[in-house]
Amino acid sequence: MKDKFYDYIQQLQGTITSKLEQVDGTAKFQEDLWKRPEGGGGRTRVIENGAVFEKGGVNISAVHGALPQSMQNYFNVKDADFFACGLSLVIHPKSPMVPTVHANWRYFEMYDKEGNIVDQWFGGGQDLTPYYLFEEDVKHFHSVCKRACDANNPEFYSSYKKRCDEYFWNSHRNEARGVGGLFFDYCKGTDSTTMEDWYNFVTEVGDSFLEAYIPIVLERKELSYTQKQRDWQEIRRGRYVEFNLIHDKGTLFGLKTNGRIESILMSLPPHVQWRYDYHPEKGSEEERLIQVLREPKDWV
Repeated sequence: MKDKFYDYIQQLQGTITSKLEQVDGTAKFQEDLWKRPEGGGGRTRVIENGAVFEKGGVNISAVHGALPQSMQNYFNVKDADFFACGLSLVIHPKSPMVPTVHANWRYFEMYDKEGNIVDQWFGGGQDLTPYYLFEEDVKHFHSVCKRACDANNPEFYSSYKKRCDEYFWNSHRNEARGVGGLFFDYCKGTDSTTMEDWYNFVTEVGDSFLEAYIPIVLERKELSYTQKQRDWQEIRRGRYVEFNLIHDKGTLFGLKTNGRIESILMSLPPHVQWRYDYHPEKGSEEERLIQVLREPKDWV
């Protein structure tokens, strides 16, 4: 399974980066191959200063070795080894009219000292973070997510949409990071669901990503915007950074397993503002966005 899924994410990385380069029309992804001293490595691809995308990363990695003590404590195991692979992406467009997007699809195995698999699971999801709220864009994104879920189980969308709203929640701000999407983790084989079933589900979601995001980019990338709207985008990016550094489990896992810092922190946008006690004007489009972020809603 680990070889099968790693082959899949290698192919998916190429598909996604090629399409993003085509949409941008100017910038190309820079590729960086790296190795982890304890075992494994990855292929980082970053795009910067494009016509459409200010910064973006589409990374794959496959790492293995002894599970660090901090993670043994987290999983409540002793002397375990692990293998983890996944694709993680974050795209920060230049225009505040185009939303930021994040996605991740991953697979994990844990072994005893004889090398036997003692646990394995899939996880992942995809979510949207707009700076200005175009409801038709959010409905489109969620509709594609729902179709990918429905192809596997009609109960998945409502469950994983709810988990996404709960997970990407900036509790110290009492607001969501964005307008959600899907989030699932610890997807394991059971009497009724095999790991092959989970593989089919996760790859269905992965294959849906470009359909969910690219039409929104094409619809909004030519819209004009003001410096004030750009400032708002950078203020909201600050909240994005806060979530990733304070709450995000993937970031924390990477840091605790001696992951590659440049790849872990590629999710951070290049231009951000933190203004003291900033509040948008009453009745403005900016305030409208905040109201939605404080009370997640059903989009489809």
